Amino acid sequence: MTERTQKLAVMAMLTAIGAVLITLVHFPLFPAATFLQYDPADVAILVGAFAYGPIPGLVITLAASFIQAFFLGGDGIYGFLMHVIATGTLVLISSSIYQVKHTRGGAVLGLVCGTFAMGLVMMAANHFITPHFMGAPTEAVDAMLLPVILPFNLLKAGINSAITFLVYKAVSRHIIHAKPMHIPQKAENNV
Repeated sequence: MTERTQKLAVMAMLTAIGAVLITLVHFPLFPAATFLQYDPADVAILVGAFAYGPIPGLVITLAASFIQAFFLGGDGIYGFLMHVIATGTLVLISSSIYQVKHTRGGAVLGLVCGTFAMGLVMMAANHFITPHFMGAPTEAVDAMLLPVILPFNLLKAGINSAITFLVYKAVSRHIIHAKPMHIPQKAENNV
């Protein structure tokens, strides 16, 4: 298998994992805003972005968001747009910093900066986009920005960033860089 083929196969696998995670694991973090659902899909997407860079990470984001929004019961164009903006911001900032500073410290810095960027960008996105798609008055959306939308996005991105930090090296070693996993063999009884 060529390196390019392996990269495309891994990116497709991470896209599928992201789409499955969006669909199967989601729950509200704030009872007052049950429409804001946590999902761990960004973990698979961040793994791909850390392994291959910001642009492949954005491609995985677009593909997973499209599949979820239009084929797996997502929120259509609104859900697609908001997911691409949120995850795209997290992925581009985090992986760009990690690509320049390819260390554990660089990963932490990238993930922290990406988390805060996602929180801020989603405040603006909700102010400008949500009233048009949801039919809610801008004032009603703006009233939720600081007490609900910002904390939700910081918490969602923070959880996914922490999980990514914990699993990235192990996952990348075996999946991205294709090093075989050592599985101990059972001793056979030769009687």
